[in-house]
Amino acid sequence: MRLVIARCQVDYVGRLTAHLPMAPRLLMVKADGSVLVHSDGGSYKPLNWMSPPCWLTEEEGLWTVQNKGGEKLIITIEEVQHDSKHDLGIDPGLIKDGVEAHLQELLAEHVTTLGDGWVLVRREFPTAIGPVDLMCRDADGGSVAVEIKRRGEIDGVEQLTRYLELLNRDPLLAPVKGVFAAQQIKPQARTLAEDRGIRCVVLDYDALRGMESDEFRLF
Repeated sequence: MRLVIARCQVDYVGRLTAHLPMAPRLLMVKADGSVLVHSDGGSYKPLNWMSPPCWLTEEEGLWTVQNKGGEKLIITIEEVQHDSKHDLGIDPGLIKDGVEAHLQELLAEHVTTLGDGWVLVRREFPTAIGPVDLMCRDADGGSVAVEIKRRGEIDGVEQLTRYLELLNRDPLLAPVKGVFAAQQIKPQARTLAEDRGIRCVVLDYDALRGMESDEFRLF
């Protein structure tokens, strides 16, 4: 990535025209060829940019960036204050906090969130069509299958329904109740779940993350 801080004027010529008057700005040239023009305030978004595929031609005091459609980003440079290149390597991508695996882990540690006296039997409890997120026993010793989603939608309810149908064929587990747990549950999903006798629970990820673990510790 190349970073240039320069006093410059920027003109975009194409399907529309745009003009940025002379001022200090950050010019960013990324490895994929894109060129972005940033200011020091206003927003994280660039003031103007050219997406790849595009080509940068540099002359004394003038950058011309053109794409295959013939549109141009013309940058007139009055003064360069900084010009550096950096190899950032391969980016591993965004890892989202609060994804289903994290929710499953937290709820397994704090299963009493679902009810007093609840006990975790197993995470990823196997069935013939895939694992149930959590298999638990409630305060009365009854089996409860818990399906966890970030966003609860109808397909998640259908998935849990299929699990319950299979689990209730096992005389050692039956009767098995269901809990559909998510950070957000759509009204249609809640209606379907409750119609099938499945309890819905809205999870507060931040609250779960701030709890003390229910697991036994030596210290």
